[in-house]
Amino acid sequence: MKRNKTIYQVDSFTDTPFKGNPAGVMIVDKDCDSAWMQNIAMEMNLSETAFVLPNEQYFEIRYFTPIKEVPLCGHATLASAHIIFELGLVNLSDTIYFKAKGGHLSVKKDVDWLVMNFPQYPLLLMDTPKGFQDIVGFSPIETFKSSDDWIIAIADSETAILEANPNFENLNAGGLGHLMITAQSRLPEADFVVRCFAPASGINEDPVTGSAHCALTPLWSEKLGKFEMDSIQLSKRTGKLRVKIIHDRVEIKGKAITIFKAELQI
Repeated sequence: MKRNKTIYQVDSFTDTPFKGNPAGVMIVDKDCDSAWMQNIAMEMNLSETAFVLPNEQYFEIRYFTPIKEVPLCGHATLASAHIIFELGLVNLSDTIYFKAKGGHLSVKKDVDWLVMNFPQYPLLLMDTPKGFQDIVGFSPIETFKSSDDWIIAIADSETAILEANPNFENLNAGGLGHLMITAQSRLPEADFVVRCFAPASGINEDPVTGSAHCALTPLWSEKLGKFEMDSIQLSKRTGKLRVKIIHDRVEIKGKAITIFKAELQI
């Protein structure tokens, strides 16, 4: 069975090597099945690997963590658009249209930034899960539930976000297997900060999470009274995003850099 064997690794939401969030990207053919893509993602062992199938008017895109397929992923979409532009599969002035299981997406260039257009995630205020402080390290001032089983906990300070040291096994056991923790930023270069934990998807801490901002952008827009904001994800690798509310959509801007490409030997 003949397949394209080139795979790329791209650092997303950064222009500095070894920062941001690494994603795998493969341009694939129609004969790629789910089991094969899952095996490649397991082998890459990144938070997500994206598989992109070109069509005449758009690109189909699927995302796999090392253990499961997910419907939407921001940093892997950014990485995929970066590779599509870099390979010249579209003109630099074109808009790239993706069809994902989680929705229809678009990406365009703005000088050295890539601009993604994503759907907003709904937010529902909820009671804080029992034992949260013992598991995560702080007591939230508000807790929300959003799409794809995400729970969003707001801390009263950026320090609480930095110092959080969750027990990942207990996160899963406590129903917190997809958790965003966030706070208003004290830094002049950001409006809010965030960290994301997803042990339920095989990712203890995600370095930079673009899709999280589908929920965080409307949340902080309402709280801060701003339509455009800067976000910093306070993981060890760190990453910066610029976000904007546009009606019922979210615009997410980031940079990306290719780290390597490799050829499969199978």
